[in-house]
Amino acid sequence: MNGNTVNYTSLCVNEGLIIHSTLTLGYDIPWKTIHGLLINAALATEGVVKEKQPFVLQTSLDDWYVSYQVNAYVNKPEIMALIYSELHKNIHEAFDAAGVEIMSPHYQAIRDGNASTLPGQGV
Repeated sequence: MNGNTVNYTSLCVNEGLIIHSTLTLGYDIPWKTIHGLLINAALATEGVVKEKQPFVLQTSLDDWYVSYQVNAYVNKPEIMALIYSELHKNIHEAFDAAGVEIMSPHYQAIRDGNASTLPGQGV
């Protein structure tokens, strides 16, 4: 009982609380494209504070993929689960609209005529 307690609900009203989500994508996709898509998806998310710019961190460079972490400020922790859900929906829609496949780093595909995983692309 000697530890400090942090009240994130009151703290986030003034400072904001950062939510984040990680996405892994191959080296073949330009990082500037990925950063732009993730930031725009965050800005399109209801509940994300628009006055504080979302940002992207590249958190690892692995054998087959790069890990990108999108970070955005929110000030309503009571609906954080809904904000996360909408953020993920917006990421999915933004990448689909840009024609960028979100692939599991362990997904194997032989690009010899196999169908794309993008909606409306032969799947």
